[in-house]
Amino acid sequence: MITLGVLADTHIPDRAPQLNPRIREIFLRAEVNAILHAGDVSTSGVLDELKQVAPLYTVQGNRDLFYLRQLPMQIEMDFEGVSVGMAHGHGTFSRYMVDKIHRAMRGRKVGIYLQRLLQAFPTMDVIVFGHLHVPCNFRLEGKLLFNPGSTSYPWPRGDPATVGLLHVDGNAGVEGEIISLG
Repeated sequence: MITLGVLADTHIPDRAPQLNPRIREIFLRAEVNAILHAGDVSTSGVLDELKQVAPLYTVQGNRDLFYLRQLPMQIEMDFEGVSVGMAHGHGTFSRYMVDKIHRAMRGRKVGIYLQRLLQAFPTMDVIVFGHLHVPCNFRLEGKLLFNPGSTSYPWPRGDPATVGLLHVDGNAGVEGEIISLG
C-alpha cells in the first residue's frame, strides 16, 4: 500500500503568502510516497518546498500559463497497478476564457468539467483535478474522481482549506481522503 499526498490551487502568492505549514505536517505524518499537485501552483517556490517532502508530479493550471508554462497540461501515472490521470481541469486557454463567460452568465456548471475529464482520461482508474476549488471524492462511470479542493481559497467562500490523500492498494484499489487544514 502506498499513500499519495494531493493538493491543488495553492495560488501562492496571489491568494496566500506561503504554503500552509500544515500541508507538510499532514504529508509527513501520512508518510506519502509521492505528491500530486493538480495545478494553479503560481510560483516555483511551492514546487521546491514540496519536493523536499516526496517526489512531485505537477500539471499546469490556468494561473501557471506565464510562470510555469513548462509544466504539462496533463499526465498519466501508475501506482501499484492503479492508473491515475491528472489535469487541472480548465482545458486550453481559449476554453478557459469561454468557460469564464458562461459561468458569469449561467453560473458554475460542474458537470461540464467532469465530462471533459472523463473524456480526457477514458482508461484511468483515478482522475485527479483542481480548478473548481471544491473538494470532490466520488466514483463516476467506474472511476474515482478526486479534487483535493484549494489550500488557500476554497469554494464556497468560508469553507475550510483542504488537501487530500489517496491510499492505493494494488489489490484492493484506491480510496480518497479529504483533510481540512482548519
